[in-house]
Amino acid sequence: MSKICLSLTAKTIARDLEILEKYRAWADMAELRVDCLDQDERFYIRRFPALAGIPVILSIRRSVDGGEFTKGEGARIVLFSKGLAFAEVDQRRNFGYLDLEEDVDAPGLLEVSRAFGTKIIRSFYNLKGVDDDLPVRIRSLRQSGDEIAKVVVTPRTLEDMLKVYRAAAETTDAEKIITCRGDFGANAQILAERLGSHLSYCSIKGENDVTSASDVQLDPKELVETFRFRNITKNTKVFAVTGFPLKVAISPRFYNRVFSIEEIDAVYLPVPADSFDSMIRLADDIGIAGISVTVPYKEAVIPYLSWESQRVKLTGACNTLIAAEQGWMGYNTDARGFAGSILSFTGLKNLKGKKITIVGTGGAARAVTAVVSQLMGRALILNRTVVKARSLAALYGFSWGGLDSQGFKMMKRYSDIIIQATPVGMEGRPDEDPLDFYQFTGKEQVMDLIYQPEKTRCLRRAEEAGCKIINGSDMLLRQARYQYRYFIGKEFPPSLVDRVGLNEIV
Repeated sequence: MSKICLSLTAKTIARDLEILEKYRAWADMAELRVDCLDQDERFYIRRFPALAGIPVILSIRRSVDGGEFTKGEGARIVLFSKGLAFAEVDQRRNFGYLDLEEDVDAPGLLEVSRAFGTKIIRSFYNLKGVDDDLPVRIRSLRQSGDEIAKVVVTPRTLEDMLKVYRAAAETTDAEKIITCRGDFGANAQILAERLGSHLSYCSIKGENDVTSASDVQLDPKELVETFRFRNITKNTKVFAVTGFPLKVAISPRFYNRVFSIEEIDAVYLPVPADSFDSMIRLADDIGIAGISVTVPYKEAVIPYLSWESQRVKLTGACNTLIAAEQGWMGYNTDARGFAGSILSFTGLKNLKGKKITIVGTGGAARAVTAVVSQLMGRALILNRTVVKARSLAALYGFSWGGLDSQGFKMMKRYSDIIIQATPVGMEGRPDEDPLDFYQFTGKEQVMDLIYQPEKTRCLRRAEEAGCKIINGSDMLLRQARYQYRYFIGKEFPPSLVDRVGLNEIV
């Protein structure tokens, strides 16, 4: 079973121990990054294993490998030696592992380590990408049979992650550690057991003094409590959410909490995809059972489907993929999620007599438009690209316009409810507002399908004007409950609605 290793990169031993104590419940072992310690602190590293009380990796990473150690190799070997000196019979008081790069030739260190049961990790770092010959690299790292090969790579694309998973599959017989730096690598951190990785490194954002020293995205508490790391086996069913850029928080917490309560052997993880073609190939390679599809792929996914539901055909958008023998099956749960959310928000049974503005023409907007029509509302479709607004509006006999002065003038006639269905205003673009030229009167009911941040600039302006507002969190959870049925093959248990509601998971 893969272990969780907390990488400690503070400037003092006392601070490292403080961090370790805070996160001890979720860590199996620790890595002491000696290169991050202040110069004076390095004299006291030998005492650290006894103080830590769990297995500790002794690591002094060079600057060329992304570390903080800038002195010569001789000084580094001396520092390693100090950490291994005066070894005790009780191995728990010694460093459990010694992390050396593939090019380090230090027979004295190896001899002392092996004499007292300290295992050797032989490391390779690629700070710029992922090697094409990664399987060969993994196999060639170990200089003797008792060493553990460790590769730290930097995937820049999902195609790079595909290389990592395939390399892991080709080296199942090798004892190894695989670490992927950056946003693309978080899913590999979660699936360390599936990769055959001896451990999964974690670091604590905001806790360590040298923040640049962290290779990974998730901390140990997230791994255990959100992503069920200790429950993942080779047989665990894998589900994923994909999009690009992918900034999700609610859906992994929702699904993984449900899986935990229901005792379902499954995990739900984020997989950012800069190419949907790469996403499909990775899903096929590692056996992903179902995928939640978000911006910008709800329409792009359709050519990859071997079967599509009537809602997908009606809306021209798909947010749920299920792996089947005949290929990928596509569903749309956004529409039902939106219908429940908008009726709850407005307190109405339908939208008859309501004049509604819908901003956007993407996958989410298509689902929204279909529901507004079904609920007998009348709508104005606005989009920056006017031809897309006209095309979508034509399907339902709605009005259309651009995000310009003429469009905003038309909004005055369609302002009972305003639905913002574009990604503009999401995290990373918090100051943007697709309706910046529209002046809210306070009478509008305003819904923004974005849920991160909690209030977009558009929603804040509407609230300040006195409008009733709602973000996309409620819709997200509602559609997730419907999606659960396709993922698991049964209806979402009514008893869980309150237990995994919005207040319980955000």
